[in-house]
Order: sequence, then structure tokens, then C-alpha cells
Amino acid sequence: MAFTDRLHNRGSISTGYDIDNSVKMEADNSEYLSRVLSSSGNRRTFTISTWRKRSELGDMQTMYSCNVSGQEGTLLRFATENASYPDAIQIDIGAVGTNSRSYTSSLYRDTSAWYHVVLAVDTTQSTATDRFKLYVNGVLITDYASRNNPAQNFDTSNNHAANSNTQHVGAYTTGGQVYGKASGYTADTYHIDGQALAPTEFGEYDEDSGIWKPKEYTGTYGTNGFFLDFSDSANLGDDASGNANNFTENNIAAADQATDTPTNNFVTWLSNGTIFNNGSDNMLFNEGGTRMKRGGGTGWTTHYANMAASSGKWYFEHESVGANNTMMGAIPVDGTTDNSSGRNNHYLGNVAGHGVGYQFVDRYIYQNGSYFLNGGSNPNSGTIVQVALDLDNGKIYFGLDNTWLNQQTSSNPSTGSNGLSLAGWSSDQMWMFAGSSYNPNVNQSTNFGGYTEMSISSAANDENGYGTFEYAPPTGFLAMCSKNLAEYGG
Repeated sequence: MAFTDRLHNRGSISTGYDIDNSVKMEADNSEYLSRVLSSSGNRRTFTISTWRKRSELGDMQTMYSCNVSGQEGTLLRFATENASYPDAIQIDIGAVGTNSRSYTSSLYRDTSAWYHVVLAVDTTQSTATDRFKLYVNGVLITDYASRNNPAQNFDTSNNHAANSNTQHVGAYTTGGQVYGKASGYTADTYHIDGQALAPTEFGEYDEDSGIWKPKEYTGTYGTNGFFLDFSDSANLGDDASGNANNFTENNIAAADQATDTPTNNFVTWLSNGTIFNNGSDNMLFNEGGTRMKRGGGTGWTTHYANMAASSGKWYFEHESVGANNTMMGAIPVDGTTDNSSGRNNHYLGNVAGHGVGYQFVDRYIYQNGSYFLNGGSNPNSGTIVQVALDLDNGKIYFGLDNTWLNQQTSSNPSTGSNGLSLAGWSSDQMWMFAGSSYNPNVNQSTNFGGYTEMSISSAANDENGYGTFEYAPPTGFLAMCSKNLAEYGG
């Protein structure tokens, strides 16, 4: 089950419609898609539908835009431009020098969830509040911190082929500069030219759980309509609608294709500010919540994954940048919120209840205030550190480049041989992956299976066919993703 509130879509619902791929976008790399309009369509009536999983907060992250450089345009994004509405959804409906801007009252800060956002615009409507409708996970948004409706029959910038007017997914450009760059994952993105559609064209409620889930769109697209399904890694801007309204990939490569999707959501590092540390230090996460870097200071900081389980066997990899003060391991969920004895100012395993971790610099495994050599050598840059967490039997295993070592004795997670017992483990206790860092101001990459910037040569999957790893997960160990969690995660 997910670590945070389950009301949002976390891809854990069985569905007859599977989304196989998404694209990872990273603001630091200016990764986005763009398309200059060559033919005009309907400037008054259109629909935008997109699935988004955020991995960073606090930036103006664009879902869709259409604008001419230096002029007002059509814009849908998570906003921080107005400090009063941090991480609200912002809607701009504009053209030339006129703009109607609105902000939702709700804030969207869950970096473990996929959000389905639909904006339906029809400025021909006589009722002002019908001229645009915003839906999130199938729900019509009616509560706005600030709402400004466009004038009746207003001609927006959208679908207007003039002056190099450009559609963007993941950013917008003006004056030769790129703004509002997205960080996270984007899946199943539609633009429907000439129709203002309900979200039920693209999604539906699951009969058993009531959770919103995607479904196949079977309607028409119009002149500038498109469907980006990100299924072709060699052409992630390919329009699958049949219209051939293909997008240019800006700084996006085949390696940015991900299998973290609304129908199979993978664990990533929790990057929504819920990080317990010594107050002055912090961790920075990017590359879809899979790359970590110390943001400053020299005290210990512990950080956590955004999903947890009480049963099952789970696996992930982390690429070392040398023998530095970094740890990888796991922690019980109650160990992340109990700060007795200063737990959250410590590294993994340094005090009772604060999990267990392998420390790269000294090759020790720490748990319950004790430590011991694991028998391995110091990991060099490029060494793959492996963590296998067995919550069926209360064991954990650590490996280096597919050699499994624990307590100065070789171990074998596939057979259950010589695993380290988890202190305080019980069959109903929730555990999650975790890490700690002291002062390495370097980028380090983790691979939970759904996306990684690590160079993967073997592309091994778990036994259910999920995740992409450098080494095949041990027998019975799985990628922590919603499809596996729904079956084995307790």
C-alpha cells in the first residue's frame, strides 16, 4: 500500500487499459516537448487531458501551454509564481494582450501519486463559469482561490497558427527563454481540438475501490489534436492520434522513457518536504525522484521512499560514487515520525527503532545502535549497491555488484541464507526503503525499477516482468510498484 493518503490514484487498480510508458522530464535539464502550429483550429473550444506524477515541488511546472513569444497565451500548470497559491493549479486563458488567470484553492503536493488533470474550454458558453472547467481525478473543481472567466466568444491563443505560435508539453517559451519547466513523469497526454469534453472520456471510477483510473479514449481529435503515449523511445514526441501532429523533443532522449505510469506506479524518493533531519541540512531530489544530492551542511540527514509494505520481498539498486558518507537500507514507518532520543538527527540504525543501513565509507551495517563489518570492500564509483528487503521473514540483505554479504558471511536472499534479522520486526509492521547522508555534495542515482539515469547494460526484470535493473532481483524479490504491492504488499 502507499505510504501516504490512498485517495489519490497510485496505479494500484486493476484495469483493462494499461499505460505502459511515461516520459520523465527534469527542469534542470530543460526537458520538454514543443510543436509550432501550421494550421489553425478552434480557438474557442478544446480539451487538454494529461496524467502527471510530480517529483519536485516549489517550481512553476507546466503541463500544457500554447503561446506566441511575448504575448499572453493558454497555460495549464502547477503554480508557485503567486506565493499565496503554492502548488495550486493555474489556468491562463489568454491571447495577445488579454489574459484570464485562475488559481485553485486546493494544493497538489503528493509526489507519490499520479494526478489526472483535464481542462475543458468553451468560451461560447453564455454562463461564465461554463467557459472553462477543470477536473482533477474525475472531480470538477469548483473552489478557486482566484477565478477569472474569459469573455464570451473569446478567441484564445490555443489552436491559432500565427507568428510561430507553439504548443508545449512540460514548459513554455518566450523571448528565446524556457520557463515553467516540469519535473516528474507525464503519461497519456491528449489535446482535443473543437470539443470541450468531460473527464469520463479519458478515465473512470473503479467499481470496487472508487479510485479514478485511466481508460482508452475513442473519440476524434480535430485539426490540432494529438495523443502522446510515449511508447516509442526513439520518438517520444510521436503523435499516436493519427494526425501526425508530432512534437520536437527538447533535451529528451530515449533514456527518458519510463515504466512508472498511472497503471503501475513505482516507488521513488519522498521529495515533498517530509524529510526528518537535523534542521539545517537537506536532501535535494531530481530526475524523477531517483537522483539525490546533499543540499548543504555536514550533519546526518535521513530520507525515505514514498511507498511502504508490511509483507512481500522487495528490491532496489543504488549506484555509488565512491566510499562516501552515504547509507542505503530500510526503516519501519513508525521510525520516521518518532523523534525520541533524536532519532531523526541520526543515520539509519544508529539508534533503536531507526531502521538498518549499509554505510559506504566504512563498510559497516548499522542497526539498533550496533554495527559490524559486512565483509565487502569499499564500493568504488559505479559500484551497484543492492538492497533486498524480506518482509515475510523479517530479513534484509545487502550486496555489491551481485555479491551478497552480511555480518562478514556470504548470504543468499534467493534461498534465505544468512539474512540479517530486522530489529523489532513484526508481521503487521510497515517498512519502507530509506537512506542517510552526511556530507557528499555529489549526485547519486537510485534505481527502484520504474526509471533511473543509471546506465543499465542487462535490463533485468523481476519475475513478474516489472522494473528494469542492472542485476536480476533475487528469486522471489520484486520491484516495489503498485501492481506488485497490490498482490504481495499487505
